[in-house]
Amino acid sequence: MDSRLTARALAAALGGWRTREPAYEALADGIRLLCLDNRLAPRTALPAERELAAALGLSRTTVATAYGSLRDTGHIESVRGSGSVTLPLGRRELGRVSVNDDDIDLQQASPAAWPGLAGIMSETAVDAASLVARSGYDVLGSMELRAQVAERFTQRGVTTSVDQIMITMGAQAAIHLLASVLLRRGDRAVIETPTYPHAAEALREAGARLVGVPVTTEGWDLDRAAQAFTRTSPTLAYLMPSYQNPTGRSMSGDEQSAIAQAAVRAGTTLVIDETTAELAIDPRPAGPLFVGDSGFSHADIVRVGSLGKTVWGGLRVGWIRADLELIRRLVAARPRRDLGTPEFEQAVAARLMPLMPTILSQRSALLREGRDAVTSALRLELPSWRVPHVAGGVALWVELDAPLSSGLVLAARAHGVYLSAGSRFAVDGGHDRHLRIPFTAPADQLRRAVDVLARVWPTVRAAAPVSGGELLEAVV
Repeated sequence: MDSRLTARALAAALGGWRTREPAYEALADGIRLLCLDNRLAPRTALPAERELAAALGLSRTTVATAYGSLRDTGHIESVRGSGSVTLPLGRRELGRVSVNDDDIDLQQASPAAWPGLAGIMSETAVDAASLVARSGYDVLGSMELRAQVAERFTQRGVTTSVDQIMITMGAQAAIHLLASVLLRRGDRAVIETPTYPHAAEALREAGARLVGVPVTTEGWDLDRAAQAFTRTSPTLAYLMPSYQNPTGRSMSGDEQSAIAQAAVRAGTTLVIDETTAELAIDPRPAGPLFVGDSGFSHADIVRVGSLGKTVWGGLRVGWIRADLELIRRLVAARPRRDLGTPEFEQAVAARLMPLMPTILSQRSALLREGRDAVTSALRLELPSWRVPHVAGGVALWVELDAPLSSGLVLAARAHGVYLSAGSRFAVDGGHDRHLRIPFTAPADQLRRAVDVLARVWPTVRAAAPVSGGELLEAVV
């Protein structure tokens, strides 16, 4: 059965869609972008023309013409009596991967594989006989890798035993599993906005009602955070306190303490995503956040990590650090999703863990080169944009001088540069004035990407409707 989207939900997802004239093409572009980002899954039934027109304050003719444009480009099909539904995307329009050798794909904020990875894989393959002797169905994870992960936590200041570690198929799988175990339908879950989109999807899939707490390149909105915990008593809060995705911001001690105390009072479990936590570029004190005087014991916090950003996105190995009782619940629930992390990948990961200081040093140099290249290019070619300084992580959260992120992303795609609009990272709509620009690609590619943005931006800005000299922003 096709899923059906209400007019109100589509209007919220579109955000500041009115980026150019005529309005029907701007609306069609907004829906195309939702399809490209997979925020509208294939076979999703769109609202009726009359309903969407009312929600957006448009004429029915405008919506009908937008739907016609989407039919012409193969994004939707309309069946008399059944309405319009989205279609699977063709190869050239896959939202995740660019298709030409000259394309610059900045949708995935992950560096290329660590150069020594192929050698580690070859060494591991020599031990294939011992690996295939195992059952291959271990939902807890190999003892060797769990011990390595526990030791790294202990070295970073969180004393951890092997029994407190579970190995997963990446951080995303870990978040989905935690959401399914910790949340019941209707529970409140606090989450930063903007945030990692797949985390929001995991919490929604578990039936949670999301409560957004704003975070910017300047920090967390502590007043809104306190209100969120006090008024909604959330069951869970998902946070990225170190090099937050997409803002790149890390929590100060005061921010950490304020949020920890609010969560303690509300009885909220904190799920801390540390996938980017060790990607420091500028020197900073080592160790994880939410320890010591934060008001929490280690048992009150669940930590998630992976090798996706530090080693390679294709190495699907992650972990959960939690108290023993929760680990037991996760082990019992996991077979409904998967039957364990592949043995070969775990063996590779176990060989990598002792090498992490070397790996992180190489990553720091790579990310510094990318950050400095894209920052310099943006400030030179697009001086009206606000480009923050980040001390680590994988991306810049750039503020444009107009709320036209979606239009810019679509315009850049036509020139072989693939990015994600700011609205992709919103919890309840918005962020159309921001653009996430990862600096994980080679420096020459990043400079070329900025050159494309600088060339298309004047056209995008000139095409946007104005009122009294100011750009119109959609009201939804």
